[in-house]
Amino acid sequence: MPTFKELGLKQELLDAVEKLGFTEPTKVQELAIPTILASQRDLIALAQTGTGKTGAFGLPALNQIDTNSDNVQVLVLSPTRELAIQIARDLKDFAKYQKGVKTVAVYGGANISTQIKALNNGCQVVIGTPGRMLDLINRKKLDVRNVRTLVLDEADEMLNMGFQDDLDAILADTPREKQTLLFSATMPKAIAKMSAKYMNNPEEIEVGERNAGAKNVEHHYYMVHAKNRFEALKRIVDMNPDVYGIIFCRTRRETSEIAAKLNKDGYDVDLLNGDLSQAQRDDVMNRFRTKELELLVATDVAARGLDVNELTHVINYNLPDDLEVYIHRSGRTGRAGNSGIAISIIHTRETRRIRDLEKMSGKDFIKKEVPSGEEICGIRMLDLIDTIKDTKVNEDQLQKFLPQAMEKLADMDREALIKKFLSVEFNQFLDYYSNSNDLNAQGGNDRKGSRNNDRGGRNDRGGRSGGRDRGITEAGYERFFINVGRRDGLNPVRLMGLVNEQLNGSKPDFGKIDLQNNFSFFEVESGYEGALTNGVTGAKFEGRDVAVERAQDDKKSNSGGGGRSGGGRRKSNDGGFPKGKRKSGNRKRSRK
Repeated sequence: MPTFKELGLKQELLDAVEKLGFTEPTKVQELAIPTILASQRDLIALAQTGTGKTGAFGLPALNQIDTNSDNVQVLVLSPTRELAIQIARDLKDFAKYQKGVKTVAVYGGANISTQIKALNNGCQVVIGTPGRMLDLINRKKLDVRNVRTLVLDEADEMLNMGFQDDLDAILADTPREKQTLLFSATMPKAIAKMSAKYMNNPEEIEVGERNAGAKNVEHHYYMVHAKNRFEALKRIVDMNPDVYGIIFCRTRRETSEIAAKLNKDGYDVDLLNGDLSQAQRDDVMNRFRTKELELLVATDVAARGLDVNELTHVINYNLPDDLEVYIHRSGRTGRAGNSGIAISIIHTRETRRIRDLEKMSGKDFIKKEVPSGEEICGIRMLDLIDTIKDTKVNEDQLQKFLPQAMEKLADMDREALIKKFLSVEFNQFLDYYSNSNDLNAQGGNDRKGSRNNDRGGRNDRGGRSGGRDRGITEAGYERFFINVGRRDGLNPVRLMGLVNEQLNGSKPDFGKIDLQNNFSFFEVESGYEGALTNGVTGAKFEGRDVAVERAQDDKKSNSGGGGRSGGGRRKSNDGGFPKGKRKSGNRKRSRK
């Protein structure tokens, strides 16, 4: 492994790297830095988030800056403000000993006047989101005509977020003769098109397997009925006492609902979605990074650009529609040499998607059983005992209270004392999980079984057309009638698109889809009846007025699940959701 000095960096940068405690370059830095410095050739670098990409492009870009000029020479585009802020912070650290080098971060949600003032003072490096950067260019406040190095960081994310037009407009103002550096975690077809459009004969380096997840991440999944998804989530969290992770949801509404329920049940949790102001986002992220929060409930869009290295778990409350998004989600844990676990809570019709993920990522996905209440109580009791054993005793502080305590407890033997203590600390869990139900759903337990369960022609969201049991609705789902069918050009994909469009972007789980010539039936996870009958009814499909109503089931399948509200863990502090209601309870084990 070469040293940073052997990569060809200036002494000022080497001093900064040493000050930051970096002893040797990461693999992507080892490959990218000398390549960028050796020529002005464009570069595509494929590497997972958390592998040192900022240093891979930031150090060589800073190395080539002309400090005698205040013109913008380096332009770094990132998909989110959080990532832009993080990159700006890192580049300032790298340039600490470079006299005359100034960096500015520009992004939406912050005062544009302040950013304009910073640009007017002169700078060589600008980091920002496409929308705000284009706004400043159009206002003639950001001059990019002298850019020498253009960096597209998390390029796949920028395309996923719909920044194609903004990128086109920004790059049109930059010089033809420049070095373009494209960094991406995955290489979908859109990135290949992007490189062909923006780059000139780029060199390509790749760290790890293409579209593969981090090697030190385990992938687990739990199969439950849709109605038991939240209860399963709580059990999964409860069986991991030191959990520090992100729960991914599909919609903003879902993040709000899940965060509210978890907070009510005593978990240290807050949400991150597009409804938050920048100040609210900053507050949430500060509390999450300092581990005041153990869980963050987020949408994919809101979580893009988060840079947290010590996550123990990533939990998919729902699988993403785009399987490549799963790779991004799971890549947020298992960073910087740490191990991590990516968990997915799936319903019985999603086993095929698990197999697709295995093929795409090259990873084995392990099916886990949702633990029983008794198992969770055993795990939590042992964790409590470990906490007690690891607790440091302050002899000086306690000495004055010990005589009274000893006197009070003199008539109690060792066994009785232990029982009493555990009851004080543990009765909440014991009460909550007494007589708890089995939440595990049957079906799709193995590869052979999943193939059998896939008969009937599934669509890409797990729905199924036809079948003998078309009148039976699985627990956790509701069955609906719609007055359009095959003759109208309806197919499963168009049906789901019609529903999702009328639900303002909400994407419920679909079950069986039964298409007839003039009408159809379809299943949707419970909780959407009002939205469907009111929102979809009255819409147009191929010129026909759409009507949706609840269908009558022949019978309901049994889930064997369910759970009670309440329970959870006891909070240790004032949470930030929704308004910091104080909850009593013992302090949790401090995170190391």
